[in-house]
Amino acid sequence: MHTLKLTTIGSSTGAIFPKEMLAQMKLGKGDKVYAVETPDGLLLTPYDPTIQEQLDIGLDFMSEYKDTFKVLAE
Repeated sequence: MHTLKLTTIGSSTGAIFPKEMLAQMKLGKGDKVYAVETPDGLLLTPYDPTIQEQLDIGLDFMSEYKDTFKVLAE
């Protein structure tokens, strides 16, 4: 478990991420972090949930037409 410290940044409030946490999430200065609501609370993730939805739709499409893609690949 990691603890984030909240601090004042101008007239806003920001969070300080420990180096170990940034390395684990493969994040650096300027990267985006998404807060996703889950039944257990908020999930902080570097992955855009809308991209995952698009990937899932693409995988379903490819699965549905796998025979066609196999023929096209020959």
